[in-house]
Amino acid sequence: MKVYRVGGSVRDRLLGLPVNDHDWLVVGASVDAMLAQGYTPVGRDFPVFLHPQTHDEYALARTERKLAPGYRGFTVQADPSVTLEDDLARRDLTINAIAQPADDPQAPLVDPFGGQHDLQAGVLRHVSAAFAEDPVRILRLARFAARWPHFVVAPETTALCRQMVDAGEADALVAERVWQELARGLMEARPSRFFDVLRDCGALARVLPEVDRLWGVPQPAEHHPEVDTGVHLMMVLDLAARLQAPLPVRWACLVHDLGKGSTPPAEWPRHIAHEARGARLADRLAERLRVPGDCRELGSVVAREHGNIHRSESLNAAAVLRLLQRCDALRRPERFAQALLACECDARGRAGLQDAPYPPRARLAQALHTVRGVDAAAVSQAALARGLSGPAVGQALQQAREGALAAAL
Repeated sequence: MKVYRVGGSVRDRLLGLPVNDHDWLVVGASVDAMLAQGYTPVGRDFPVFLHPQTHDEYALARTERKLAPGYRGFTVQADPSVTLEDDLARRDLTINAIAQPADDPQAPLVDPFGGQHDLQAGVLRHVSAAFAEDPVRILRLARFAARWPHFVVAPETTALCRQMVDAGEADALVAERVWQELARGLMEARPSRFFDVLRDCGALARVLPEVDRLWGVPQPAEHHPEVDTGVHLMMVLDLAARLQAPLPVRWACLVHDLGKGSTPPAEWPRHIAHEARGARLADRLAERLRVPGDCRELGSVVAREHGNIHRSESLNAAAVLRLLQRCDALRRPERFAQALLACECDARGRAGLQDAPYPPRARLAQALHTVRGVDAAAVSQAALARGLSGPAVGQALQQAREGALAAAL
């Protein structure tokens, strides 16, 4: 029985990055042998065990093969006859197919597929034809490209991904796996690369057609010097990463302009009422991918209201108050702060405007602070004392908030 450190922990150490998780591979052992040594089995599909002391995960060396064309799932072989090279050959990328003996950190690395060379050259390359057996690997490839923007995807790997897409493999991706990889890709250093890689092989049109159709859709050059809506979207996402925005904000950035993809070409470059169309598309996309509620709700608000937030400096107190109420900002101030950040990313995610100020964010944050400072209970009691009741009490509170806003703005 031989234990190796494999995968991301070896790769990240070679890159000089912090190593937070350790992947352990056991060669030459059986399930019974692992149980006899006190390891606890976990998972149902793969032979993975928890170490009796550290509780780290240890996986038996294994091979996998897709059941058959048109079927989901794999047959797994995991027994003492599976070699280290057999296991490494089934991995996705060469940079993830490097192993280090656990008992001798000074021993030479086991690198049968040239992963160290590709790390030094900055190349993302598939290990073998087995890559094509799991379409999730297309998304993982895109995620690694977003994590390390200076890495390039090997041409033969792009070609293989394109073959997979043409064969319908991307159509079989499960919603939960798409969201899992998409969420990770959005949180990487340069999210735009995630979408570039998917577009290059045709996968984006299959997985996220609402996003893919934004490329080639023009916008007014006086407002968007970059013109192309897809290019604008990538600038917005990269600015969100630069501002270290949380996942809900990055999701909202992704879906904020989906409505422009449904504008009839005869109306280009204008996109009248794209916000309402976009909110509906954002909701449907979130439902299809089973996106978590915090992301889904923020995406809907930003898609619907980002134009009004951008124009809010021209609104009077009554209109600002209605905007805050449509965004449910009085009850959800933290979410509204995220909406303002997403709108700032949208406004600054334009050619030549990446470092421009965005006054609406501070102005609306102050407006919300002012409105929330109005003592609703005191206003209601005063209204009741004047003999008002029912809707008139609510109207009095609305007027008090408008008055406070008018004074503050």
